[in-house]
Amino acid sequence: MSKLFCIMGKSASGKDTIFKRLVQEERLGLKTVVSYTTRPMREGEKDGVEYHFVSREALEDFRSRGKVIECRDYHTVHGLWSYFMVDDGQIDFSQNQDLIIIGTLESYWQIRNFFGGENIVPIYINVEDGLRLSRALERERQQETPRYAELCRRFLTDSEDFSWEKLENCEIHRIYENVDMERCLNEIYTDIVEMR
Repeated sequence: MSKLFCIMGKSASGKDTIFKRLVQEERLGLKTVVSYTTRPMREGEKDGVEYHFVSREALEDFRSRGKVIECRDYHTVHGLWSYFMVDDGQIDFSQNQDLIIIGTLESYWQIRNFFGGENIVPIYINVEDGLRLSRALERERQQETPRYAELCRRFLTDSEDFSWEKLENCEIHRIYENVDMERCLNEIYTDIVEMR
């Protein structure tokens, strides 16, 4: 039976890069599960790759049809943004192909409760806060319209959302330190191979 590997970490922890590199690793053969969001696309993002970018009306339509597996709402300085997963056939453990997704602790726990914990594997990426803030600031500077207030909100929110207590409550005990990207990737790759 296949597994769903859930990549998690605070903003600017490198989880997006790690996710992309694991997907590109042909020997792993991981199939991506793409979440949905109502937030605007960032420069360089593509619909159906990082997320399915949809309207609030589309989210409400999925809800009315009982298709929303989990949903997180964030009151940002730019308005309400929702991130959510839809029961749209992407996750099918009978297909004998391992899957990979990016999410939060909350989404991981809700997915685990929805599908059962035996097939859901958490991969938590950690970076020291000072280094993480520096990375986030550099990334935001590269945007056509930097959103520094939103960067600050996310940084502070992450401290609460990914507290050590919440990690423990979600039964996440293996932490991957992303000080050196190649070393971190190698550790994750090795663990994924061993879990199969």
